[in-house]
Amino acid sequence: MSHALAQTAAVAGRIDAEIPADADGVEALVLAAFGPGRFAKTAERLREGSRPAAGFVARRDGRIVGSVRLWPVLIGETPGLFLGPIAVDAASRSDGLGAELVQACLDQARTLAVGGVLLVGDRAYFERFGFVGAPEAEMPGPVDRRRVLWLATGVETVSGPVRIG
Repeated sequence: MSHALAQTAAVAGRIDAEIPADADGVEALVLAAFGPGRFAKTAERLREGSRPAAGFVARRDGRIVGSVRLWPVLIGETPGLFLGPIAVDAASRSDGLGAELVQACLDQARTLAVGGVLLVGDRAYFERFGFVGAPEAEMPGPVDRRRVLWLATGVETVSGPVRIG
């Protein structure tokens, strides 16, 4: 992960840029949040064999309680970032921590030379950040196309196969 990039977008307060020492805590949190079934998801195909472009964590009492990462992808020929997974410890949900993690990623993405941010998620939740449907983005496996969303930071719409950038 390019920590020089990640450092610029850390949100003051609860969110910090992920550092290499956070890797085990992040993995444990994501496994607890999504279980082993996460490895069967199409989104995991984009993360396999790739390294995050940036990551953010939230800590409480020295323990990681929230995490999110951005992954470099290409959508057709448009460079972008793939957001996810977003994981928040069960005891820390419902207090806005997930939204703060997402915002840290979006702030970071706006500093980079990419067309935007792609994700697979709940449209009702992500519309407040400015995400819109991206039905022409072709994920590498089965996915509900209504859940493929795009936030433009330089390119308004995208189309074509999504692959590791």
